[in-house]
Amino acid sequence: MQETIKVQGMTCQHCEKSVHDAVAALEGVEKVQVDLATGNVDVTFDETVVTLEKMKEAIDSQGYDVVE
Repeated sequence: MQETIKVQGMTCQHCEKSVHDAVAALEGVEKVQVDLATGNVDVTFDETVVTLEKMKEAIDSQGYDVVE
């Protein structure tokens, strides 16, 4: 499954890497692409292993806001 998560608060390459690494570390996440310019995080994942909510929590834990 693929989803796009909109994130606010990313301002630099370090922010981009923090979000990428937090989501990529979750079991069941197959691919993560973070676009700093748009604030989009495109994630390909196995929905039987990880939920969209868990990915949003991982982003939030890094100090960034998920836009609903």
